[in-house]
Amino acid sequence: MLSSPSVTTFLLVLLLCFLTSIPSPASAATDFDFGTLTLSSLKLIGDAHLNNGSVRLTRDLAVPNSGAGRALYTKPIRFRQPGTHSITSFSTFFSFSVTNLNPSSIGGGLAFLISPVPDSIGAAGGCLGLFSGDGLAAGFVAVEFDTLMDVEFKDINGNHVGLDLNSMVSSQSASAFLAVFAGVLLWAFSKRVKKVKKKSESFASEVIKMPKEFTYKELRLATNSFNSNRIIGHGAFGTVYKGIVTETGDIVAVKRCSHNSQGKTEFLSELSIIGTLRHRNLVRLIGWCHEKGEILLVYDLMPNGSLDKALFESRMILPWSHRRKILHGVASALAYLHQECENQVIHRDVKSSNIMLDEGFNARLGDFGLAKQVEHDKSPDATVAAGTMGYLAPEYLLTGRATEKTDVFSYGAVVLEVASGRRPIEKDAAAAAAANGNGNLVEWVWGLHREGRLLTAADPRLEGEFEEGEMMKVLLVGLACSHPDPLVRPMMRNVVQMLAGEAEVPVVPRAKPTMSFSTSDLLLNLQDSVSDCNDEAAMITLSTSSSSDGSFGGHHLV
Repeated sequence: MLSSPSVTTFLLVLLLCFLTSIPSPASAATDFDFGTLTLSSLKLIGDAHLNNGSVRLTRDLAVPNSGAGRALYTKPIRFRQPGTHSITSFSTFFSFSVTNLNPSSIGGGLAFLISPVPDSIGAAGGCLGLFSGDGLAAGFVAVEFDTLMDVEFKDINGNHVGLDLNSMVSSQSASAFLAVFAGVLLWAFSKRVKKVKKKSESFASEVIKMPKEFTYKELRLATNSFNSNRIIGHGAFGTVYKGIVTETGDIVAVKRCSHNSQGKTEFLSELSIIGTLRHRNLVRLIGWCHEKGEILLVYDLMPNGSLDKALFESRMILPWSHRRKILHGVASALAYLHQECENQVIHRDVKSSNIMLDEGFNARLGDFGLAKQVEHDKSPDATVAAGTMGYLAPEYLLTGRATEKTDVFSYGAVVLEVASGRRPIEKDAAAAAAANGNGNLVEWVWGLHREGRLLTAADPRLEGEFEEGEMMKVLLVGLACSHPDPLVRPMMRNVVQMLAGEAEVPVVPRAKPTMSFSTSDLLLNLQDSVSDCNDEAAMITLSTSSSSDGSFGGHHLV
């Protein structure tokens, strides 16, 4: 099913999951799912061998060498219906990793293969083990991940993905910038047949819903040549334009990558993460474009703009019923990202300007440029903290480790912002004076709670148009999420239940607790750890205590 050559050694760990469904009630579907691979389930050819339950397609050598390996499913799969010769629909899912033991050279690549020949393998190098190189092809379909440019095969570059139909000259190819994405679009494919079961129709509809590739010309026309009059916002490392797709008339938001390496990295992250997500409270990615040195993402346009503009710039006061619905929607989106995705997604930039509002004022969380995917229950790596002051959790500022609980803190700041109608960091002198000189929203609300006056945090512009018990509950949820101790903060799934009245809000202490961090936990000093640090960082105060022997006891967040 797969072949891979190597000029240097590539260790490929492969998990196979293959499904075929024959569109006839009389015929049984063929499916198999290998969590653990065994010799009885696979035919290994060439250099391929089993190692601790996984397939390694090339030899484990730290010196340059040339070789190819192939792993095939042991039984033939029927792709045509007997009698009618109807074409079978199928889908496949593979998981693999590549380790290069010799960085000074690279291998030819790897390919996922359908072949009628069960016991032969092609040449190594540019032939990818698919093709013998003697001009004779044995009839195959393959999706190649090619890491060498071969002029004889008309490769577009030295790092691309291609669809090979009985030839090493790809019938379709794309740059490896979108290799994984294009691989999904090409491989997760359902052939059209005259009689297809509902299950197959459902699968095909899911493929149709996937983001599409736009041409640069289409998006240039849609945005009137990226006219400045079409700018509707600025996201992380990019500018957002309003666009009208000429062919369909759809009104969209086109996000244009800033022309620097960091911007392109963030766009890659955003594309790879949000392209696989589906939730009613997430901004939907419609498509993408990578042409003429430009990277563009296309989203549904949200007619009511962002939450921060609805709160602070609209002439109409956002009513409490809308605010309550928005908070519930954002909580649902974060619960999905944290607990319901195959890999946990940490957003890292939850704030009101990244929450969009559709025509019904339903919340759609967007801007995944800073997001990270991690395996569930895996400890996060320390990085330079990124995000916006006022929304950043204290432990994230000090350690650089983003977790689901740092997202929970950011959500808590949003809750208090929505309930109070105040920004997380108040730069305006008059607004800060109204908060008794405290320009930090979270600190201000904690102070009111300590004084037994929590309800006075409610937005005065609402003029009391809310149920006091519900407002109190929302403010307590905001404080629970903003607790200095990440272990005490609730999970977002529990927050959804609290807001829906299905769970009690945890007891929130009147006095804000303080947290201690050992010096070994600290990543950098505060000024160095925040990527967009400015004078707002002065709102955070650090004190260091020392014992009589001169050793440091730790850093305390005040």
